[in-house]
Amino acid sequence: MEYRGFGNHYVLRIDKGEEVLASIEKLCREEKIRLGSAVGLGACDRVTVGLFDTVNKVYKKNTFEGPMEITSLVGNISEKEGEPYLHFHINVCDEANRILGGHLNECFISATGEITVTKIEGTVEREMSREIGLNLYRF
Repeated sequence: MEYRGFGNHYVLRIDKGEEVLASIEKLCREEKIRLGSAVGLGACDRVTVGLFDTVNKVYKKNTFEGPMEITSLVGNISEKEGEPYLHFHINVCDEANRILGGHLNECFISATGEITVTKIEGTVEREMSREIGLNLYRF
């Protein structure tokens, strides 16, 4: 991964074989980003996405492999217990241009990933909601 900062904006290039969330988390640690948002696109060959089961309060995960385009990557950055907390969703298309997507668990780049991160001054912590079963913003 390489990146360049422009004020509170960062432009990242994630390289072949690198994992998207690990790369964004590395940027957050290096640049002390505690709150922000990100968007991106690119190409991948393995992605694991989830869907939150609100009744059983668990994520159901599926892994897809093969050539795919990242048609949309969107997410937010906050903190949980002082550590970066990334919440991202992704849409990818396969060779037949079928869209697959959901909550992003991992995504490995096959060609390149192009991500723009916007840093927001301040911080918002996450806290587990027993009622919902998710780490929610705590204000």
